[in-house]
Amino acid sequence: MTLTEAIDARRSRRKYLADPIEPALRDQLEALAREYGEKANTRMEFVWDDGGAFNGLRKSYGLLTGVRNYAGLIAAKDDPAAAERLGYYGELLMLHAVTMGLGTCWVAGSFDRAACPFALSEGEKLWCTITVGPVRERNSPRENLIYGITHRRTKAIEDMLDIPGMMGAAQTVPDWFMDGMRAVQKAPSGVNRQPVKFSYKDGVVKACVEGKDWLDLGIAKLHFELGAGRGTWEWGNGGVFTY
Repeated sequence: MTLTEAIDARRSRRKYLADPIEPALRDQLEALAREYGEKANTRMEFVWDDGGAFNGLRKSYGLLTGVRNYAGLIAAKDDPAAAERLGYYGELLMLHAVTMGLGTCWVAGSFDRAACPFALSEGEKLWCTITVGPVRERNSPRENLIYGITHRRTKAIEDMLDIPGMMGAAQTVPDWFMDGMRAVQKAPSGVNRQPVKFSYKDGVVKACVEGKDWLDLGIAKLHFELGAGRGTWEWGNGGVFTY
């Protein structure tokens, strides 16, 4: 499975099996976490066989069960650029886990931060976690119920563009742009709000977000890049994509 195929295969999974993750897969994920943490100038650290931060109604509000393994995404406090990079590289790490046949889920709040064994410096923050582990092929009925409660309907591409009439006859957008936007439609975001807006004008693509949805900005940028097939982003709100 390629990373692009993983975009189609990925679902937020909230019920995990007790089966251990194979040592070879753990080693691959650990290596990727180190590599992407260095590239992002952040930290991505795995916790194995310890779901104490998630398991229990008070900790996960009953939304997650059977969690035994997860990655903590750590960076400087109040640093939008660091959070954006965590979103980009965290989603890349997650998609690699999907290619390995593992279930995954972004988790920003429904866990016990005090129970996480990460050593944080005074200037650091645990921004979020990514749960990972074996799952059944199909969602459980409870997962489907939770999905229906917590997710909104996926936005149309037109609703994720920040220039009115951009899709009209006055401007023809290239196929790679539309391929990128279709991948953005499948990007996870907080409560599936999909807050990132994209624009295309005179061959220049930009991505912007209002408020503080920096993680979502990084995730959406990665999906666009993978969907387009190549290219690189500038970091930052309003960053330009070079195809």
